Amino acid sequence: MREATVNRKTKETDIEVTVRIDGAGEDAIATGIGFLDHMLTAFAVHGGFDVSVSCAGDLDVDGHHTVEDVGIVLGQAFARALGDKSGIARYGSFTLPMDESLAICAVDLSGRPYFVYNVSFLTERIGGLDTQLVGEFFRAFAMNAGLTLHLNAPYGENDHHKCEALFKATAHALKAAVRPSGEAALSTKGVL
Repeated sequence: MREATVNRKTKETDIEVTVRIDGAGEDAIATGIGFLDHMLTAFAVHGGFDVSVSCAGDLDVDGHHTVEDVGIVLGQAFARALGDKSGIARYGSFTLPMDESLAICAVDLSGRPYFVYNVSFLTERIGGLDTQLVGEFFRAFAMNAGLTLHLNAPYGENDHHKCEALFKATAHALKAAVRPSGEAALSTKGVL
């Protein structure tokens, strides 16, 4: 079973994340930021991943440490759960409409982290989540999961819809990339 638990404790956050790649989309998420919890639930459900996140962060300062550190630990757990990545499809992409918004995600589970983010929001906050932290979350996730992640939101008027489309598109792209291919590592090198 492709599953991992990662703990990380700093002076700013205390986090435990468990990821089961071949799950049923079950979640138990408590970050202290309601809208981030909502996005991580959407990620779990649409990816078919079981995700558990427990985070106590210095929200009295602001949400930055919590959001970025959750991305770090979720990425580490995802990478650990995938192991050597042999026999996976490796690539995935998904275009997801959510009402008037559109999100496009492409991933490569290459082990070479890279992040491209072409997204702008109209408001500073969605619920308790600072919109400038959405990119920080995905960057931290990509770098720590060891994946190339391209996210684009070419249009949309409702920031809630736009953000949710990003999380759901990422989940669907990852679901395609992690599916077993029945073949050796999809690389001319022979390993990922």
